[in-house]
Amino acid sequence: MDFNYTDTQNSIAEMVRDFANKHIRPDMMVWDETQKFPVELFHKLGELGLMGVLVPTEYGGSGLGYFEYVTVVSEIAKVCGSIGLSVAAHNSLCTGHILYFGTEAQKQKYLPKLASGEWIGAWGLTEANTGSDAGNMRCTATRDGDGWILNGTKNWITHGISGNVAVVLARTGEPRAKNNVTAFIVERGTPGFAAGKKENKLGMRASETAELVFDNCRISDDQRMGEVGSGFHQAMKILDGGRISIAALSLGIAKGAYEASLKYSKERQQFDQPISHFQAIAFKLADMATQIEASELLIYQAADLKNRGEKMTKESAFAKYYASEVAVRVSTDAVQIFGGYGYTKDFPVEKYYRDSKLCTIGEGTSEIQKLVISRDILK
Repeated sequence: MDFNYTDTQNSIAEMVRDFANKHIRPDMMVWDETQKFPVELFHKLGELGLMGVLVPTEYGGSGLGYFEYVTVVSEIAKVCGSIGLSVAAHNSLCTGHILYFGTEAQKQKYLPKLASGEWIGAWGLTEANTGSDAGNMRCTATRDGDGWILNGTKNWITHGISGNVAVVLARTGEPRAKNNVTAFIVERGTPGFAAGKKENKLGMRASETAELVFDNCRISDDQRMGEVGSGFHQAMKILDGGRISIAALSLGIAKGAYEASLKYSKERQQFDQPISHFQAIAFKLADMATQIEASELLIYQAADLKNRGEKMTKESAFAKYYASEVAVRVSTDAVQIFGGYGYTKDFPVEKYYRDSKLCTIGEGTSEIQKLVISRDILK
């Protein structure tokens, strides 16, 4: 299936497909098995402009919009969800936060390195005890003269070990108080800032997930983004765009699983005919195709609003919730269509199946998306 891409999107899609087939597909199962995060690959992606898709050209980025960004993430994820996830997290979270809320000096310092892929970015919001309950975080930033002292741990952080710079949300007020969170930029190598445990995951295994640990980590006030207490508001704005990222990631995984299933169903013979001739299989494929098309329409609706600078909290939640659940359903059906072969690592769909589940959890669970949607429609 091909959505009605613009000429720019078609060119980007072709470039990404060529890159993925040459540089990702040959090694992705090795990376998956060994949980290797292939840092060198992201430097190459940076050379193509794919690590700063939304960053304006004056900061070394590609200066593109959300339609093109959805194309990049989904086309990578059609081949490997792990690499798609890392590209999405780097672009929309760390890089995006500095782009939208950094000072001019911060943008000039960090965006060129992030957009080129020279530096990898991390974004720290989640903690062990505060997943969806971000207002109750324990990681604190305390005033110390003309600087700040950070203490605490962030969990489930993409690029927690390999990231050269992290945007960190820390509590600067009382727990559950209003406006009690502030955003800071912390560079790797800052005394008191270290990587912690790396997670051993079901899927997305080549996308590094680890702890960020702060032990009396002192940073200057120049590293603060925005006003003191504005961090939670900033994070929610970033997550609005982040939902489009995960929706695009989900779309790519679903398309990859569907396309593999469609091809296999025409080749696999049972009772002297392709299994696609059996209604049980044909109807599964019809459901897959319909749900993918609906996901894509929801994603581009949110992307269009984002491009125009309009409010899209509900629409991005629609897209993320629906597309992520579709990715799980489609990849589950893909394993079923492949039968016993679908359960082996010699065929591609078991990886789509494992990778898809994260999409319903990361950057706001499906339950949180339903909360966002229901609050909006019940106003």
